[in-house]
Amino acid sequence: MRLFGTNGIRGRVGEDFTPEFLTKIGLAIGSYLPRSANVILGTDTRISGDMVKFAVISGLLASGVNVVDIEIAPTPAIQLYTREHGDFGIAITASHNPPEFNGVKCIAGDGTELPREEEERIEKIFFSEKFRIVNWEDVGDYTKGGNAREEYIRSILQRIDVESIKNKNFKVVLDCANGASCFTSPYLLETLGCKVITLNCQPDGRFPGHESEPKPENLRNLVSMVKATGADLGIAHDGDADRAIFVDDRGRYLYGDKTLTLVAEYVVRNKSGIVVTPVSSSLSLEEVVKKHGSRVLYTKVGAPIVARKMIEVKAIFGGEENGGLIFPEHLVARDGAMALAKVLEILAKSGKKLSQLIDSLPQYYQKKISVRCANEKKERALDILKEKLKGERINTIDGVKIMGESWWVLIRPSGTEPIYRIYAEAKSEEELNTIVERYKKILEDAVREA
Repeated sequence: MRLFGTNGIRGRVGEDFTPEFLTKIGLAIGSYLPRSANVILGTDTRISGDMVKFAVISGLLASGVNVVDIEIAPTPAIQLYTREHGDFGIAITASHNPPEFNGVKCIAGDGTELPREEEERIEKIFFSEKFRIVNWEDVGDYTKGGNAREEYIRSILQRIDVESIKNKNFKVVLDCANGASCFTSPYLLETLGCKVITLNCQPDGRFPGHESEPKPENLRNLVSMVKATGADLGIAHDGDADRAIFVDDRGRYLYGDKTLTLVAEYVVRNKSGIVVTPVSSSLSLEEVVKKHGSRVLYTKVGAPIVARKMIEVKAIFGGEENGGLIFPEHLVARDGAMALAKVLEILAKSGKKLSQLIDSLPQYYQKKISVRCANEKKERALDILKEKLKGERINTIDGVKIMGESWWVLIRPSGTEPIYRIYAEAKSEEELNTIVERYKKILEDAVREA
C-alpha cells in the first residue's frame, strides 16, 4: 500500500484527513526521525491548515521530536528554512488542489523533497503502527520560528542583479491566488523597484478569486489587467508558490515550457553545463541548450526526480514545463518567486519586451490527449506497445517516448486515473495532428490486446 502520492500525502479534509489519521502521520514521521530532531513546519493559506498542522504536530511531539512552526509560508521558503535551520521539514499544503483538500509534504534536511525510498520507510512505520511514543518528560518542544519569509526573500535578492531590475521600474500585475505567496512576492517585487498591481493577494483559504491552479481559464482577469494597464508582464503563482506562470506584455498566457526555455537559454549563455528536465518537456529547450554548447538530461516526470538528478550530476539549471523552475545556486527545488525574479533580470539585461524574447525562441506546437485503460491492464498494455514500436527511435525512461527529427510523442500511464496520457510536439499543427492520430491508434490496439 502507498501513503505518499507523487507530491506528498493529499486528501479531502474531514474524509481522508481526519484528526486520527493526521496524528498517525505525525507519529510515523516522528518515529522515522531520531529523537530530538528539529522539524521545521509551515502551511499554505487553506482554512484547514491549523487543524491539519496541529494534529500532525501532536504526533511529532509525542514521538520525541521538536517542532519549529514558521506558520504561513511558500513551500520553497519552508524548504530553504529547513536546509538552514532544521533536520527535516514538513509543508502542510495541497498546492494547486481545490480548497477542500490539504496535504503533508515531507522535506529532507538539505531542503529537497524527500526521495521515494525514505517515504517508503515512513509508510512502513505508518501501516505497521510501530510508533515510538515517549514518556511525558521526553515529549518534544514546540516553538514558533521567527523570520523564515524574510530570510527567503533575502536569499533570492542575493542571487539576482537587483540594481539592473530597479533601474527599469517595471510595471507588474501579480496574482497570488489567495495563497502563501501573498506574504512574500508583493514585497519582493516592491524591493525590486517594481510598480505592483495586485490581484488575489489577500490570504484566503477558500480561494475566492479563482482555483489555485494557474491554468489559462483561471487567469483571465490577470490577462485582462495586463492589457488594461499596459503592464510589462503578469505573474501568477499556484497555492504554495513553488511555480510561476507568466503573461507577456501583449496579454498572452505563456505556458511553462516557454519560460523554461527562456530561462535555460539565459543560464547556458552565461555558463555551460547540464540542464535537467522530464521527458515531457519541449524540444525548444534542447534546441537552445545545445546551441550554446550545453546538454539536456531527461528524467521521469516529477519535480523530486528532477531535483535529485540535478544534485547527482551537478546541473546548472532544471525544471518542468508546468512553471516549476529550479535554480540550484539558491535551492534545489521548484521556486516561483526565484523564477519571477530571474525573468525580471532577463528582461532588464536584454532591454527587450517579454513578447519579443518569447517570439525569438524556437516555436513548436503541442497537444495532450488521453486513452482509457483499466489500471490492471496498464502494465501489459505498455509491454505490447513497446513490442509494436520496435524499430522506431524510442526512450523508455517514463512510459514510451517516440522521437522523430522534429517531433516526439510521449505515451505514459497516469498514476491517478485509469487512462494513458499522450503528449506530443511538432513543428507544424498538421504534422502534430498526424502523429497524434497514428500513435493513438497504436496505443488503442495495445490496450485492446492487453
